[in-house]
Amino acid sequence: MNQELEILSTKEMAVSGTSVPFLYFKRLAAHPGVKHGCSTRVGGVSKGCFSSMNLGFGRGDADENVLENYDRICDAMGFAKEQVVLSAQVHETVVRRAIKADCGKGIIKPRDYTSVDAQITNEPGVALTVFMADCVPVFFYDPVAKAIGTAHAGWRGTIGRIAEKTVQAMEKEFGSKPENIESYIGVSICKDCYTVGGEVAEIFMKEYPEATSQSSEQKKDGTCQLDLWQVNRIILEQAGVKPENIVIGGVCTKCHSDVLYSHRVQGNDRGSLVGFLMLADE
Repeated sequence: MNQELEILSTKEMAVSGTSVPFLYFKRLAAHPGVKHGCSTRVGGVSKGCFSSMNLGFGRGDADENVLENYDRICDAMGFAKEQVVLSAQVHETVVRRAIKADCGKGIIKPRDYTSVDAQITNEPGVALTVFMADCVPVFFYDPVAKAIGTAHAGWRGTIGRIAEKTVQAMEKEFGSKPENIESYIGVSICKDCYTVGGEVAEIFMKEYPEATSQSSEQKKDGTCQLDLWQVNRIILEQAGVKPENIVIGGVCTKCHSDVLYSHRVQGNDRGSLVGFLMLADE
C-alpha cells in the first residue's frame, strides 16, 4: 500500500488493500448488505492536474480516461460502472429517489435531472454517488428499512440543512425512523483548513457558534474557522439521528491534497473525488 495513503487511516476510516485504493468506514463496512467507499487521487489513468483517479466529467480531462477510472474504482469496490447513478450537484438541497432504471446515468447514458445534491434508494444494485473536493459528503444507511442515501453538504447545502432533508426523505419514501439511521461524514475539509468570511461567517457564528472559532486577527477582519463536520453532526442530531450513530471520518482533503483533490489547494484545475454507496444485490 502507498505509504502516503496509509496515513489517511483514522479511528473511523481505513484504506482498502485493493490494487486501486479507496477509503472506507470501518463501521459501515461491517454491514454485509452494503458496499461503499471514497475514491482517492491514486490508481487511475488521468494525467497532469487530473492525476490520476479523476472521476469528474466536464473538467477538461478526456472522457475515455474518466470512463477507465470508473471501471477501475467500481471493480475495486465490487460493482460495475453500469450500476452507478451520478448526482448533479449545484449546491442546493434537492433530494431525489434513484431506481434501477437510473443506473448508468451520467456515465453511459445522459442524466434527465439537473439539480440533485442528494440521492436515496431502497433498491439493491443501485450505486449512489456524491462528488467532493472539500465539501462534506454524508452517507446514510438504515439497516432496518434497508435504505441508503448520499448528500453533498458544502456551506450552502449545510445552511440549507440538506442532511436533515435527506433523513426526512428517507422517512417519507421508505418509512425509515431517524433513530435507526446511521450517518457517516466522509473525506472533506477540516476546521483548521477552512476559513470563511463575510455573510457566511456571520451566519455560522450566529447559528452554530460551537462549530466556529476566531483568532484575534480574524475578529478584526470578520473571518472565522468553520467546522462543517460538527455543523452537520448537529443538524443530524436535530433531525433525530442518535449521536452514537453519527460517524465523522476525520480525513481532510486539504491536509492530504497530495492524495486527495482539494478545491482550496488546486482551484478548478483538478479532478473530482466520488463517494459510492450501494445496497448489495439480494
